[in-house]
Amino acid sequence: MKVFIKTYGCQANINDSEQMAGLLKERGHEVVAKENEADTIIVNSCSVKNKTQSKILHYINEALKDKKVMVGGCLTKTLDLRKRFPELGAVFDTNSVTKVADIVEDPKDRFSEQKENRILSPLIRADSEIAIISIGEGCVNKCTFCATKLARGTLRSYRIGDVKRALELAISQGCKRIFLTSQDNGCYGFDIKTNLPDLLKELATVPGDYKIRVGMMNPWHLRKILPELIKVYKSPKIQKFIHLPVQSGSDVVLKHMRRIHTVNTYGGAVQRLREEIPGIDIATDIIVGYPTETEEDFQATLSLIRETKPEVLNISKFSSRPGTDASKLKQLPSEVIKDRSQRLDSLYKEYRYLEATA
Repeated sequence: MKVFIKTYGCQANINDSEQMAGLLKERGHEVVAKENEADTIIVNSCSVKNKTQSKILHYINEALKDKKVMVGGCLTKTLDLRKRFPELGAVFDTNSVTKVADIVEDPKDRFSEQKENRILSPLIRADSEIAIISIGEGCVNKCTFCATKLARGTLRSYRIGDVKRALELAISQGCKRIFLTSQDNGCYGFDIKTNLPDLLKELATVPGDYKIRVGMMNPWHLRKILPELIKVYKSPKIQKFIHLPVQSGSDVVLKHMRRIHTVNTYGGAVQRLREEIPGIDIATDIIVGYPTETEEDFQATLSLIRETKPEVLNISKFSSRPGTDASKLKQLPSEVIKDRSQRLDSLYKEYRYLEATA
């Protein structure tokens, strides 16, 4: 059977699609590069934003006109896709990726509460020089706005030896850039009595011409591992980049979001990282227009970004996601959210321009 995989979302989702492709090929199916070449389309969905959800639903609706369509990924746990599209061949979740060949051959909906160990599954890489390695599934946080937790559940870390074998395999296959991903790399290992610095120290011993880029981590978890993480980040094998999503510059809003960390937790970590690792690039995320965000709260966010000047700033307008606690709150007017997003974006572009021309 000829199968096309349409992927939405984060690095973890891309890795899931790579594994689906590898498992389908192993079973004798052909994974094709274009929709019109396929007998079946698998949509690997994302549940993070309303905008992305709208794109996915539109794509499914159009694809169903002349193709057999199956949907996996995070959105299948937060939206009743079977009710919305009864003609779908199959709907399955992130705990059923290893069953993808069975699903294609015998279309049935598949959902499981049991996490799969897929780190060493066969795969077909989206980019031959980039290895995306998931170091765990789920997280330990309870953020009010996050639908990914509903889809991927609580933390399950892969063992250091398995991650190392995945790295060694990737290097032997010619990969030069290694992306370590999960829902929250900062809490890696908390469930198996280890941590991210221990993992990185072991991975950095693997010989070869490659760089490891560490994915997103919660500022609260970083505080527990920061001294050891700084030490291992000085290795030439580790890319000098860190992604710490603060989400708001207001402690009040952070408390409402159940983000655990404070503004000072984030600011202190940024300051120490820059002192200890010159030239490090810091990325952060801001959610603009959380339902309880006041103008005063937003001004605090502007102040934090003006003070810390992250090299990368990902701005998201608040999206109310089904099943989350934040979806029960009264939403701010869309024009307020749009205005704040534009003001924050202008601030970011202004200081980045000044830095580039200094």
